[in-house]
Amino acid sequence: MALNHLTLSLQFARGDETAAHRAVLPRHKVARWIRHALSLDAEITVRIVGEDEGRQLNHGYRHKDYATNVLTFDYTQEPVVTADLVLCAPVVEREAREQNKSLEEHYAHLLVHGTLHAQGWDHETSAQDAQEMEAYETAILQELGFDDPYAQ
Repeated sequence: MALNHLTLSLQFARGDETAAHRAVLPRHKVARWIRHALSLDAEITVRIVGEDEGRQLNHGYRHKDYATNVLTFDYTQEPVVTADLVLCAPVVEREAREQNKSLEEHYAHLLVHGTLHAQGWDHETSAQDAQEMEAYETAILQELGFDDPYAQ
């Protein structure tokens, strides 16, 4: 499989909530996970934030007053995918613990998930779209050496 060109900016918000996540998210791993989900060249910024920033962004853009695991801000899909992926470190950590996954495994899943959203994939429109997106995510993650993120 030929991987697409990726220009990646990886950012960590200041503070204790994101400090421990730097070790789990080295740039080369983040780039590898995203590249496997790309069907076009891309310019993507990944920002790891704390609970307050995550809540503010989710409230400001989705009118939901809580921090969510990943927000995808997609700007263009062709000829180059341009997007920001914002992941809330405390939410990701809590979900990984609840799902008995490693932090690395959950970040890989959410980065693949967000990258697919940036390319127009959607799981909220119909059950069929959700099944197709989940199947594709699972295939990508298995290529990367991870288990099915949706397995019970």
